[in-house]
Amino acid sequence: MEVDMETSPSYFDPEDLSSRERFRRYGKRHPGSSLSPHHDNSAPRFSNAALFLENIKNEVESLDTDVGGTPYESISRRRTSIESHGVSRFDSAADAMRRRGSESLKVCKQEEHEQLESGDTTFSLFASLLDSGLQGLMPIPDLILQFESSCRNVSESIRYGANERYRIVEDRLMRQRARLLLDEAASWSLLWYLYGKGNEELPENLILFPTTSHLEASQFVSVNHTAQLCLRIVQWLEGLASKALDLDNKVRGSHVGTYLPSSGVWNHTQRHLKRGGSNLKTIHHLDFDAPTRENSQQLPDDKKEDESLLEDIWTLLRAGRLGEACNLCRSAGQPWRAASLCPFGGLNLFPSLEALERNGKNRMLQAIELESGIGHQWRLWKWASYCASEKIAEQDGGKYEGAVYAAQCSNLKRLLPVCTDWESACWAMSKSWLDVQVDIAVARLRPGGMDQFKSFEEAIERSPGQGDLASQPTSGPDSWPLQVLNQQPRNLSSLLQKLHSSDTVHEAVTRACKEQQRQIEMNLMLGDIPHLLDLIFSWISPSADDENIFRPHGDPQMMRFGAHLVLVLRYLLADQMKDTFREKIMTVGDFIIHMYAMFLFTKQHEELVGIYASQLARHRCIDLFVHMMELRLNSSVHVRYKIFLSAVEYLPFSPEDDTKGSFEEIIERVLSRSREIGAGKYDKSSDVAEQHRLQSLQKAMVIQWLCFTPPSTINDAKAVTGKLVLRALMHSNILFREFALISMWRVPAIPIGAHTVLSLLAEPLKQPTEILLSTEDNDVSESLREFQDWSEYYSCDAKYRNWLKIQLTNAEVSPRELSGEEKQSEVTAAGETLTSSLLLLKRKDSPWLVPTQDHLHESAEPVYLELHATAVLCLPSGECLSPDATLCTTLTSALYSSVTEEEVLHRELMVNVSISSRDSSCIEVVLRCLAVDGDGLGPHDLNDGGILASVMAAGFKGELVRFQAGVTMEISRLDAWYSSSDGSLEGPATYIVRGLCRKCCIPEIFLRCMQVSVSLMEYGYPPDVHHELIELVTSPETDFLHLFSQHQLQELLLFERDYSIYELDLEELPSS
Repeated sequence: MEVDMETSPSYFDPEDLSSRERFRRYGKRHPGSSLSPHHDNSAPRFSNAALFLENIKNEVESLDTDVGGTPYESISRRRTSIESHGVSRFDSAADAMRRRGSESLKVCKQEEHEQLESGDTTFSLFASLLDSGLQGLMPIPDLILQFESSCRNVSESIRYGANERYRIVEDRLMRQRARLLLDEAASWSLLWYLYGKGNEELPENLILFPTTSHLEASQFVSVNHTAQLCLRIVQWLEGLASKALDLDNKVRGSHVGTYLPSSGVWNHTQRHLKRGGSNLKTIHHLDFDAPTRENSQQLPDDKKEDESLLEDIWTLLRAGRLGEACNLCRSAGQPWRAASLCPFGGLNLFPSLEALERNGKNRMLQAIELESGIGHQWRLWKWASYCASEKIAEQDGGKYEGAVYAAQCSNLKRLLPVCTDWESACWAMSKSWLDVQVDIAVARLRPGGMDQFKSFEEAIERSPGQGDLASQPTSGPDSWPLQVLNQQPRNLSSLLQKLHSSDTVHEAVTRACKEQQRQIEMNLMLGDIPHLLDLIFSWISPSADDENIFRPHGDPQMMRFGAHLVLVLRYLLADQMKDTFREKIMTVGDFIIHMYAMFLFTKQHEELVGIYASQLARHRCIDLFVHMMELRLNSSVHVRYKIFLSAVEYLPFSPEDDTKGSFEEIIERVLSRSREIGAGKYDKSSDVAEQHRLQSLQKAMVIQWLCFTPPSTINDAKAVTGKLVLRALMHSNILFREFALISMWRVPAIPIGAHTVLSLLAEPLKQPTEILLSTEDNDVSESLREFQDWSEYYSCDAKYRNWLKIQLTNAEVSPRELSGEEKQSEVTAAGETLTSSLLLLKRKDSPWLVPTQDHLHESAEPVYLELHATAVLCLPSGECLSPDATLCTTLTSALYSSVTEEEVLHRELMVNVSISSRDSSCIEVVLRCLAVDGDGLGPHDLNDGGILASVMAAGFKGELVRFQAGVTMEISRLDAWYSSSDGSLEGPATYIVRGLCRKCCIPEIFLRCMQVSVSLMEYGYPPDVHHELIELVTSPETDFLHLFSQHQLQELLLFERDYSIYELDLEELPSS
């Protein structure tokens, strides 16, 4: 692997604040983003007939049966269902994205009903949101909030949806899944508070003079990094608790604090005292100080009701709802308690800019502190709350009452016992640490505060656990917060360490520290992003003994979370990443994104893959799409179209830079790999011709990727369409040449690969022909013309094979039993074969496979020609001949012998034959020679491919001297190149392969026509064109004769002899 997964860079020291400043997380909020251009609004359309046919034949019927309506109606119905469950309520930016969204998301595969019921909508939902963020329709911080909201909505839909089946059968599983989504929502919320919220400056209209302790506290927190971190953690945890209360109220219709008026005035104790009851353990007065003053308690019923009230007050304080807690106290008849929680006239003294804005320019605190001194009342209130929490604990009072006051004064010793979950414990420690930092900052403002601040620093340096500072002589309001300093963490690492300590917190808190989302949140707090990425990758990566590192593994939801977290962090921290950190987040991040993309692919979410693949490094993006296209090559057209859209929509069509993959690079790799042979493709015992025929179908199917119509929403859609068709033409011609050389066998089976290519390109060539013809590139017209030549050739080939099929069928029946209709069908097929073949052979203005404008290669330096071929040696019986070293040496010598020794020396001919490294059943043949005028340089008047084509033609036709008689080379791949003297390839030498095809195909057409003519003459139907065929062969104008080999000429003469014999028999028939 490229990075060490077990270690994190040393520069990420959570205690090093200078490092934290460099990677500052509280950046300014960005008003918008322009990460990628917006897509034009356009209705989705399918202009490809193959896709229409696939939809009609394979999908519409099933949709009508299972769901009803069209796929688009089904998608609309699905969205309505999701929104009815509260799954997604996008803001205006997300709505705009959906209106202008990507085509690939609009043609999503129809989700099954069971998947909707289980709430498994997060994959497409998150992809839609991410797409809007990447397009710049939504700022990244807002995207984080949408992720959080989506997790909550889906969790609510799963947990509280009216699905009876899941509530009965899989209720526990659904509860667990809903819980995990809520935990993920919490992590997204923390990410927003730490990285997305941005810094806010104190408005000038809130600045007071003289200043107040609250104003100074808020300003201190806004500029102090550690205090700001604590503040955001506290706000995050209070926000989670508040949302939990809202959900509880929404679902159950109840809320904490719903008490009858005056339920907290100790009614049972009051009635007891009125009846004259007396008990040393029961208070004798009803004022709120009576329990402390008299060292007694209320009656158990009142005490229990009080504890229930205080539990709700604690819950509200924990959720940051101080105002609601005070109102609850007043409604319960305890306004004194509200005053103790919120002094200074009910002002909220939380050190945040939000609290300052809510308080406004309230002058009460300013007036109080002008009289008593800045921070005096502040310290007095804190000290009183501390004393109250300690006194309540000494008298064995209610634990929640002690916790309520302990929360006001950072008394963790009395606060942690009621924190039985991870969030509450983390909130207690963070809030206490924040309050102490603020108290110290406020203490510095009073006269002599700097000297006292030094004593605070000394107390902080003192190791924890050296006794309670409250018992020291300096204990009192003036020494605040010395009383609680030893309870506070020294830094964020020690805070998190306390959460792991069972001696400090509840065991449930310690257990929760091992949960995945808790570990994610703690790493986010520390800012240790490299370790966080390693952690996520270790959870989702395959085991060490698994060879495939990109095999989907682990929890799919964690894969999704990890991929989106990586992408969000990349954009949020784009300006802050240094070399080591950048390498980590790009490398490990790519592994995570790649794994999630592969998971989506395996779950048939091909339409979503492009969003994530576009964010991968160039080579990984290309590899991913090539892998998907190869695996889905034989899938339905609809599935392949989804992959095509996913690539062409989210990737640039042409290469732009080294960082981003392009569609052209992907398709070039797919086309090239499709022509390669794989190990074990050839079965020695089966017919080589049939194997070639079946393999040609796989080669032909890749053309489908070039025949889809791109959506009009992409840039230069019309030009892209033309480029795709041109590339399809060029690759089709390459395949046609190879298919022609392997379809020389005179058998009824048609070359399925060639006809598949023709059918795939039938419709695309109808539409953009004017685009192709309007270009000035000569390659376009030449490619189109060659395609038309091959179309005509395979039409003749099909007619011949149709005749051969009929002829072989009729041959199985006795001539006497053969009906006139059967004979006539054979005669008709023979006539069609001869007619079409003659039309191809008689072309004068544009001879078959001869370019109208030859590409002239001129060079002052010596130019060489190379021909690379992969082939199978085939016995006359049709079986495969296994090559060995001896056979390769013999074949090398035989290829040299196909030309004269003088030509070998003059042209510097080199022949190399070896066993293929990909498949031991195949051989690799490399020919190389010097280019000369008429063969490589200047015009190629003979159009026969030159010396290299002559050498290879001898092998294809099975006419090699000094080699096994009748053994032919059946081609699998064939390429010709221009090369330099050092052996580097410079460009394709297409004329060699075209000339080789002419050298093999044209003689074969003549021989087939002669075979058909002999058959017609045998039946007594002499063809009118026979003598014309002979004239074409011998005509110096056509110069076809030099394309024939010696054996082919012999076969031609044998056919002519048979024809003459049948002709004589026919002439003698009437006289007899």
